Amino acid sequence: MTRAWRLLVTEPCDGATNMAIDEAVWRGRHAGTSPPTLRCFAWAPPTVSLGYGQSLDRHVSAAAARELGVGLVRRPTGGSAIYHDGPERELTYSVIATSEDLGGVTDLLATYHWIARGLCRALRKLGAEADIVPVPVSEGPVPAFCFARTGRYEIEIDGRKAVGSAQRRQGDCFLQHGSILLDVDESLLRALFPTTLDPLATMTTLAAAMGRRPSWQECADALRDAFEAEHGLDLRPGGLGETETAAVDRLVRERYATDTWLAGAA
Repeated sequence: MTRAWRLLVTEPCDGATNMAIDEAVWRGRHAGTSPPTLRCFAWAPPTVSLGYGQSLDRHVSAAAARELGVGLVRRPTGGSAIYHDGPERELTYSVIATSEDLGGVTDLLATYHWIARGLCRALRKLGAEADIVPVPVSEGPVPAFCFARTGRYEIEIDGRKAVGSAQRRQGDCFLQHGSILLDVDESLLRALFPTTLDPLATMTTLAAAMGRRPSWQECADALRDAFEAEHGLDLRPGGLGETETAAVDRLVRERYATDTWLAGAA
């Protein structure tokens, strides 16, 4: 039996608006007013998103971000910082759903695995030899740069991280979003993450893995087809509802565009 979900494709927008959209849909799904949603989006301007509990310190250069015209925003989800380039180099996804929407998948790691299966199938459909990492080998402190370490049930290509994801839950309702790298600007990464000695050492991109850079739309189509085939979903294109749009406006104004939230003091 197929399950009806919304496919939400939004125009590139700033970091505050992108994060407000994700939270508005997440809150709406928790309240039962929003449908389960797979969202594909991009960023304008390019933006560094900080993890919910991450410090804005010397590991992420706010000065370099200002000089380069790169935005800064704090996510509602955890993990480490990610540089989100424009749609020519990155597709960002989010999955907002309940355990029931996933057919009764309740455990956090099982949820990661459920989503990873869709992501991995999409990358393989594009021609990348992607694999799900069940138990990564990692030592030392959590790095400031998300792609410097692979977590459980994340995606690697040839032993290098290709997708960075983070999740937050409220009861049985969750928001997970992540970055799929189409290509990368090494000089920007080095400027924005000055304490990460070699940001490319542990990561890869679809361009590097495939020998060509797939388009944003090609990746979005692959995600849609993969999640439908892998999980028996019926992804129906739709936009934000009135209640969600009002929540986005409020969350931008009161949270994501504020210096207090960015500083982590909210």
